[in-house]
Amino acid sequence: MKTKELIKEIQKLPVRKRIYVIERSMHLIRKQEEEDQMKKAADELYEDYLTDKELTAFTNLDFENFYETR
Repeated sequence: MKTKELIKEIQKLPVRKRIYVIERSMHLIRKQEEEDQMKKAADELYEDYLTDKELTAFTNLDFENFYETR
């Protein structure tokens, strides 16, 4: 569906449903933007995590049992 057709269809909706479409669209856009930013940050740091052992020093503990003291 082309943009003009989509807009015409949205205009046929009652106001409450049009607002819902806009809010939902904005939510999805924000979510995608956050995911894109996180992926970009991870990509930028990937080489550092491969080469800098200080950044991964505690990953050796990942599979050890953890016991909370009370």
